[in-house]
Amino acid sequence: MTGPGNTGRRAVIIGGSMAGLFAGNILHRMGWQVDLYERVGDSLSARGAGIAAHPQSLPLLAAAGIRDDRSIGVPVIGRAAYGLDGEAIERFSYPQQLTSWSRVYSLLKQAFPAARYHAGRELVEVTQSAHEVTARFADGAAVEGDLLIGADGIRSTVRRIFAPDIVPRYSGYVAWRGLVDEADIPEGHRQELFQWFGFCFPRNGELVGYPIPGADEAVAVGTRRYNFLWYRRASEHQELRDLLTDERGRLHEGSIPPPLIRRTHLDRLRDDARALLPPQFADVVHQTSQLLFQPIYDVRSEQLVFGRVALIGDAAFVARPHVGIGVLKAGEDAQALAQAVSANEGVMAGLGRYQDERLPLGQSAVSFAQRLGAFLENGDEHPACTPEAGVTHGDIIRKTARADYAASLD
Repeated sequence: MTGPGNTGRRAVIIGGSMAGLFAGNILHRMGWQVDLYERVGDSLSARGAGIAAHPQSLPLLAAAGIRDDRSIGVPVIGRAAYGLDGEAIERFSYPQQLTSWSRVYSLLKQAFPAARYHAGRELVEVTQSAHEVTARFADGAAVEGDLLIGADGIRSTVRRIFAPDIVPRYSGYVAWRGLVDEADIPEGHRQELFQWFGFCFPRNGELVGYPIPGADEAVAVGTRRYNFLWYRRASEHQELRDLLTDERGRLHEGSIPPPLIRRTHLDRLRDDARALLPPQFADVVHQTSQLLFQPIYDVRSEQLVFGRVALIGDAAFVARPHVGIGVLKAGEDAQALAQAVSANEGVMAGLGRYQDERLPLGQSAVSFAQRLGAFLENGDEHPACTPEAGVTHGDIIRKTARADYAASLD
C-alpha cells in the first residue's frame, strides 16, 4: 500500500481497533506504507456501545479520510440529573451528538485498505536496531518497519514487552451496560430520555444514559436505541471474582461473555433497578435483553516511546468512562504521532516530540477520571447527594460535560 506522496517509510501497527485504525488511516494518507495486525480473527464491529461524538472528532475523522458525517450520531439538547421519583433535579444546556462505537469503527475500517489489515495475527516479540524495528508473530512470520505502533488495547502486548510494570489497576467497581430499542421503551418516557443525556445517583452508584443510533446506524425517531451504564461497586477478590465466574464454575480473566453471566446476578440487578432507580431508568434496565458488565480499570503510563516503538490509545492510557473521551483520545494520539513522525526532523525526533505532547495529557485524563469516580471507588454517597458537601447535581453534570479533558483540571 502506498499513500499520496509516498514517503517510503514503513509503519507496523499492532492492534486493529479504534486507535490502530485512526493511526493507519492517517499515516497512509501522509504517504506511509502501513500494515496493521490484529490478534482477533473475527470482526470487532459488534464490540462497544455508546460513545460521545465530540466536536473535535470530525476533524480527526476527516484526517483519517472520512468526510461524510450525515449519520454520525443522535443529538441531545443537554444534560439532566434525576431524583428517585423520576423528576429532573437539574438541567444543563450542552448540545452534542451521541453515537455508537460500531459506527465509528465501521467508518474507519472501510477507509483502510483491506489488503493491509491482517486479522488473527498474535504478536510475540519485538526487536529493533538503530535503523528499523521487527515484529514477530505466533505463526512464525516477521515484518520490519521504521516505526512500530502499539495500539493493542488495555491488555497491550507491546506495553507488556517494553513496560511490564504498567498494568491495569482495578477501580473497585464495574459498569453494567445495556441497549434498548426505542420502540421497547414505554411511550411516556421516550421524549425525555431521547432529548437529554441523563444522570441519576442511586445509593453508592451512578447511572448515565443517552440515545445512540439503532440497527444499521439508523437515527430517525422511532429507530434509535437507548444506551446506559450503571456503575456499581464490586470488591476485587470476592464480588468481582463471583461476577466473572460462570454457571460451570469457570473464572474468566478480565471480562466474561454476556451469555455466560449467571442468572442470579442478572436477577439481582433487575431487582435493584426497581428499588434504587428512577422509574424511567428502571424500565430501561428491565427492557434490556442482553445485560453485560465491564470492570473499570485505570492504566497510567510513565513512558510512551521505546526506541522506534510508540504506545497510543488504550495501550498508553485508560481513563475511566466518566470522562467519555476514549475514542477522542485514540484519534488525537494517532494524529499527534502521525504528524510528529512525518515532520522533517525524522522519525526518532518525532517520537520524542509525540511523547512530550501526549504523556502529560494522558496522565491528566486518568487523574481527572479518577477524581470523578472517587466516590464509587471509596464506597461513598455521591457528593451531590450530601448537601453538607456543598456540591450540587448541577456541578456534577457540568463537570462531566467538559469535553476538553486537559482543561478540566480546575
